[in-house]
Amino acid sequence: MLKYTIRRILGMIPMLFLISIVVFSLAKLMPGDSLSGEIDPANTDPQYIAEMRDKLGYNDPVHEQYLGWISNFMQGDFGKSTRYKIPASEIIAERMPNTIFLGLMSLLITYVFAFLMGSYAGRKPYTLGDNFISAFNYIGLALPSFIAGVFAIYIFAFNLGWFPSNGSVDISLEQGTLSYWISRFHHVLLPAIVLGALSTASYTQFLRNDIIENTRKDYVRTARAKGTPEHKIYRSHIMRNSIIPVVTFLGIDIGLLVSGAIITETIFTYPGIGQLFLSSVTQRDYPVLMAITMLLSFLTLFGNLIADILYGIVDPRIRLD
Repeated sequence: MLKYTIRRILGMIPMLFLISIVVFSLAKLMPGDSLSGEIDPANTDPQYIAEMRDKLGYNDPVHEQYLGWISNFMQGDFGKSTRYKIPASEIIAERMPNTIFLGLMSLLITYVFAFLMGSYAGRKPYTLGDNFISAFNYIGLALPSFIAGVFAIYIFAFNLGWFPSNGSVDISLEQGTLSYWISRFHHVLLPAIVLGALSTASYTQFLRNDIIENTRKDYVRTARAKGTPEHKIYRSHIMRNSIIPVVTFLGIDIGLLVSGAIITETIFTYPGIGQLFLSSVTQRDYPVLMAITMLLSFLTLFGNLIADILYGIVDPRIRLD
């Protein structure tokens, strides 16, 4: 297991290197540059623009610009945000806790409801309850996140007034108090439900189908033939094997903590990494945009590694050598 983990981590290095080349190339191919997002070219002296471009190294050969960027990036210098006028690392660090909080809440909702509904539907297939859960799953799989978010805001925020429609906390509250954390939980709950419910649909259906398939396996028939109690068969044989693929999804979901929240955070005006990513695209804040893209890439690779390790841990038939 240790050798496999080390090999995978070492294998991530060239992949991140290739990803950095792609990210840098895409940033260079996009219209304008960071300087364009910082000044108004129509109302600025062209000579000043030319001097600043030369000073910032935008006229250097592309390979020299890349080497300068990647060397600074590896030292923790992601550049300066042209919109916020502060280092990109600071604005990302400021937004990251909100996205992590949203992601953890959505994961909790996803796995709790997926386990409850999936296990019920799998144990009692083709019943009224199973049909109701399947209908919910199909709606969740077919409904885009931005449509679900708009309807959630309209119904639960505007009409019923159960949840706030935007923000991450009431700004009038003192940070660190109980009221502050209650407000944070209240603000994150609705976007977390929207983000988690859509994943719940696929995980529920996956668990249900796996339980139904495992009930037909030979080792289950053998256990029943031996007179093993049904609850023990379900707990020790069926559920234990059905839960293995779902557990491995946890590693993949690590990479989705940030990327999956981009649309949801934007709809709910939730100040996280996802909203920052889209605003960086529209504002041409390339240092922040490139740093977030590299972060998403790293989280995706790291999540896949965790998924493989979890699969080897929960399933003794798998050997990671």
